[in-house]
Amino acid sequence: LDLGSSGVTRESSSLSFRTKGILLTDLTRGRTMRVSVESSEGLERQLKIEVPADRVDQLVLDRLEQAKKTVNLKGFRKGKVPLHVVKRQYGKGVRQEVVGEMINSSLMDALKQEGLRPAGEPRIDGLHNEEGKTLEYLATFDIYPSITLGAYADIEIDRPICEIVDSDVDSIVEKLRDQRATYDSVDRASKQGDQVTIDYVGKKDNKEFPGGKAEAHKLVLGSGAMIPGFEGGLVGRSVGDTVTLDLTFPDDYHSEELKGSEVVFVIDIKEIASKSIPELDDAFFTHFGVKDGGLDKFRDEVRANMERELGDILSNKIKSRVMNELYKRNPIDVPRALVDSEIGSLKRQMLQQFGGGKEIDLDSLPDDLFIGKARYRATLSLLLTEVIKCEELVVDKTAVRVKIEGLASSYEDPQEVIDYYQSKPEMMQSIEMNVLEEMAIEKVLAEAKINDQSQAYDDAIKPDPEPDFNEL
Repeated sequence: LDLGSSGVTRESSSLSFRTKGILLTDLTRGRTMRVSVESSEGLERQLKIEVPADRVDQLVLDRLEQAKKTVNLKGFRKGKVPLHVVKRQYGKGVRQEVVGEMINSSLMDALKQEGLRPAGEPRIDGLHNEEGKTLEYLATFDIYPSITLGAYADIEIDRPICEIVDSDVDSIVEKLRDQRATYDSVDRASKQGDQVTIDYVGKKDNKEFPGGKAEAHKLVLGSGAMIPGFEGGLVGRSVGDTVTLDLTFPDDYHSEELKGSEVVFVIDIKEIASKSIPELDDAFFTHFGVKDGGLDKFRDEVRANMERELGDILSNKIKSRVMNELYKRNPIDVPRALVDSEIGSLKRQMLQQFGGGKEIDLDSLPDDLFIGKARYRATLSLLLTEVIKCEELVVDKTAVRVKIEGLASSYEDPQEVIDYYQSKPEMMQSIEMNVLEEMAIEKVLAEAKINDQSQAYDDAIKPDPEPDFNEL
C-alpha cells in the first residue's frame, strides 16, 4: 500500500458521493470497525475505514508484552524489564508495525465485503493514528471496469495470404550473399556499389551544424544512407579528390533545424573499395550451419526459415488487426494504475532499444509520449481477458508445447532451449498467456467476416503501419 501521504487529498464532502455505512465484525474480539464506501464518477472508489481504538491499543499492548520476555536492556535482567520502559523504548515502532498490519487486514476485509477488486495498489490518505483514539484512514483506488463485449460478427478483417515461390527464395539467397560481401581497395574512379571512405564537413550559413561532420566514414554509393545528391556527387571521383557539394535537406527531414535547409558539404575521398560477392559454395553454406547437401539443402533451409518467419508475421498481422477492431468497437474506461504500468513498461523498452546501457531516470521521460499507446495496450489486455473469461478458454498444453518448440527450432540445440523454458515458471506463464491470447483471437476470427487477400512475399512481410494511438 502507498502510505506516503499523510493528508487527505480531497474531502468527501466536496464530492457528489453515494455513501453507506457498513459494520464488519471483528470476530477475534467481538468489536466492529466501520467502513464507509463512497463512489465517485468513473472507476474511482474510496473507502473510509475506522478501527476502534481499544482494538489497536490492545494489539500494541499484546505485542509489547511479548517483547518483554525477550528484550535485553542495560540495567535489567532479561524478561524483567518493566512494561512502561519497553513501551518507551519500542512503543512507537511496535505501534507503526501494528497499524500497518491493521490497515492491510481491515482493507482486505472491506474489499471482500463490498466485492471490490482494485486495479493497482490503493493509496492511503488521511491517516489518524493516535493512542486512545480511533484509527482512521481513507483508501482511494480504481476498480476494474464492467465490460460488455460487442458481437464478434460485426468485425471485418482483411487476412493476407501468401505462398513462397522459387523467385522469393532466389531473392533471399542473393541478400544473404550481399550481407557477406567484402570490399577490396581499387585504384580507379568510384562507381555505384563501391564503398568509399571519406572525411566530410557540412555547413549551414557558413557554420558547422550538429551531426554534419565525420572522419573515416565508410559509405556504399547507392545505398541511400545520405541525403539526396550526396552519394551521386561522389560517383566518378578518385582517391585524394576534394569534393564540394551544394545540397538541400529534404522537407521531411527529422531535424527541425535542418529540414529544407541549404547546406554545403566539403568531402575528402580517402579510399575506394570494390564489392566482392561470395560464391555459393560449401564455405558459404557452412556459415549458415549447412555442412552437407550443397545448394539444394541450403535453399531448403532458407525456404523453411522464410516460411516460419512468414507464418509469424502473418499471425501477428491478423492479431493486431483483430485487436484494433476490438479496441475501436469496445470503448471502455481504463484504470489509471494499468495505464501507468504500461507507461513504465514502454519507457523501459525504449531505454533497452536506445539507451545504450546508460543509466537514465525513467521519470525524466515525459508520460505524454507514451500515454496513447499505454492506454491502448491496457484496454486490449482487459478486452482479451474478457474474451477469455466469456468463452471459458483454458490453456491448451499442446499449443504451449508447440509454441516453445517453434521458438527453440532456430537454435543449434532446440532441446536445451525447451528445457530452459520449462525450468522457468515465469517464462512458462508468459507463453501460456500468449497462447490464451491467440486462442481468444481465433475465437473472434471464427465469427468475424474475413476477407482473404493474396499478396506477394515482399508485400506480405511488410509490417502494418503503427496506428495513431491517440486517434484510434
